[in-house]
Amino acid sequence: MRKPLRSQRHLVVAVVHDGLAAFEFGIIEEAFGVTRPELSVPWYDFLVCAPHKDAIRTLGGLTMRVDHDLSVLRRADTVVVPGWSPIEETPPRAQLDAIRRAHARGARMVSICSGVFVLAAAGLLDGKRATTHWRYAAQLAERFPRIVVEPDVLYVDEGRVMTSAGSAAGIDLCLHIIRKDFGAEVANSVARRWVMPPHRDGGQSQYVAEAMTPALREGLATLLEWAQRNLHRNLTVRSLSARAHMSPRSFARHFLAETGTTPHRWLVYQRLLAAQRRLETTRESIDRVAAHVGFGEAATLRHHFRRQFRTSPIAYRKRFTTLPAR
Repeated sequence: MRKPLRSQRHLVVAVVHDGLAAFEFGIIEEAFGVTRPELSVPWYDFLVCAPHKDAIRTLGGLTMRVDHDLSVLRRADTVVVPGWSPIEETPPRAQLDAIRRAHARGARMVSICSGVFVLAAAGLLDGKRATTHWRYAAQLAERFPRIVVEPDVLYVDEGRVMTSAGSAAGIDLCLHIIRKDFGAEVANSVARRWVMPPHRDGGQSQYVAEAMTPALREGLATLLEWAQRNLHRNLTVRSLSARAHMSPRSFARHFLAETGTTPHRWLVYQRLLAAQRRLETTRESIDRVAAHVGFGEAATLRHHFRRQFRTSPIAYRKRFTTLPAR
């Protein structure tokens, strides 16, 4: 079983290889390897390992000296694979065996971009949903037909196995992991340090359907900021489209093109994020939290909360509250 993060250190191990993309590795190192003394939680321990002792050659001409071999995976709580290249090649058997053993004893497995091909080759994704960069999705589905490939999402959380789409979607997945481990307030603090939005829903599209004019982007951005401040209101596609001076049909089309999701799904997720923050930072009743974020009643909040986060609002509050015990 993975260690509970509130009580002790949690070891994250990145598995690297020749041809490593430095950007994907940098995301992982920034998320889990940088100390966060400003946060009142025991942050992750972070190590890097490789299948061999030779220097790792990255894309772009850099070389890395890695201090650990695959044996460190025996004590990893989370294993992250930051890409695999070339994707047509099968990873070394020793690497696959070490990853399988880590997963079998309870380690959480994470891939960024093409790193999904390593988890797939290890058999850890059979019968599960997974994603990768949209350029590789068809190849992943063809080579590993037992995987349910979702080619147009940012990341997929299957519990103990998580996969992200290309490059920057790894940032979204890492923030999602931090949010699961430490709660919304901690994840938001890290996002602010990165000058990033606090969270994008994993089901959001990897890329927008069409280019948008600067005026339209500015208009929607203003509207979305207003909506986030007014989640307690009865917000609908019709009311939002009227505020944007568009027909509901035109608004829904532009919204999807710019944000990669639907107005309804965006609203539900923004309300869930607001509920997380209130559960962590207030002692309000579940009914009060539900009303404040626009769900109306506790039953609706519980339904969406469990569906999205696989836990109840009360259980979430017990784990992540920032308030002192009474």
